[in-house]
Amino acid sequence: MPSDPLVAQHVLEFPGGYTRTTGPVIGRFLSELRGRRIVGVRTKEGKVLVPPLEYDPATGEPVTGEYVEVGPAGTVTTWAWVEEPLESHPLDRPFAWALIKLDGADTALVHAVDAGNPKALAAGTRVWPAWSDRPTGHITDISHFVPEVTKIVSNVRSEYRLQAGGALRVFLEGIERGVFLGGRCESCAKVYVPYRMSCPECGSAIGETLELPDTGTITTFAINNLPDPRAPQVPFVSAYILVDNADVPMIALIGDVPAHEVRQGMRVKAVWVPESERTASMSNIRWFAPTGEPDVELS
Repeated sequence: MPSDPLVAQHVLEFPGGYTRTTGPVIGRFLSELRGRRIVGVRTKEGKVLVPPLEYDPATGEPVTGEYVEVGPAGTVTTWAWVEEPLESHPLDRPFAWALIKLDGADTALVHAVDAGNPKALAAGTRVWPAWSDRPTGHITDISHFVPEVTKIVSNVRSEYRLQAGGALRVFLEGIERGVFLGGRCESCAKVYVPYRMSCPECGSAIGETLELPDTGTITTFAINNLPDPRAPQVPFVSAYILVDNADVPMIALIGDVPAHEVRQGMRVKAVWVPESERTASMSNIRWFAPTGEPDVELS
C-alpha cells in the first residue's frame, strides 16, 4: 500500500535583513541611480554594459572600469504584459515588464513600463524613467518607465463674431424676409445666388437684384454618417441645389426624406422656420424637402 509522503517545511529568514557588499561596479551603478543618473561600464571591446557587470559576458574578460552615462531614455526591444500585478510587483496597476535598451548602451535593462494598456507598447517604443521621490541607491530608484510623449489632448473652443457686409448683408436681409436674393450680371446675363456684387466669370459689376423662388433641383449630393447639429437625422444628406432661375447651385441640407431616396434631379423646396423666429441668418432655412414633382433631367 502506498504510504503518505514525508514532508518537512523549512524557512530561511534573516529578521535583521541580509547585508551584502555590492563591489565597485554595481556600487557605482547604484550610487549613480541615487543621483538620478544611469551609467554603464565599457568592455575592452568597446561595448557599454547596462546594468554594468564586472566581467564581459561575451569574453569573460574584466571590464575596463570606464563608466559611461547612458539614457535616460531608451527603446523597448521586447515586453510582456502583466494584467494582474502581484503584491511584490513595482506597480499596483496593469503594466509591462520590458527589455529597454537605453541610449548609448549595447545591452538591455529589465524594468517595468507603465503604458496604460498593451496597445500603447510595441518593439521600438521610446520610454523615459520615472524616478522615485526619495532615491536610496537601489534599482527601485527608477520607479518605472513611461512611454515618450507623442501627443497631447487639448480642449479647443473658439468664439468669433462675423459681421456681414456688402453682398452677404443684402442676401441675409432677404433670407430674414423669407426670400432668396440673386444678382444678374449685365455682361454675361448669368444669375448668381447667393447675391454677389461682381460676376466671378467676367468680373463685371452686378447691379440688378432678383428675388428668386425657394424651389430648385438637386444637382449632386453626399450622404453623411457623422452627427451634425443642423441635420434632421443621421445619416443626412448635403446637396448642391440649383435654385430655379439661377445659373449656379448653392449647398444646403436635405430633409423629410430617407437618405437613400435622395437622387440627382429631385425637385426640392426650402423649409423655413416660423417668421417670428427668423433672423439675418441661414438658420432660417431648416433644410430643403422634396416637392413631389417629377425629377428634372440634368444636362
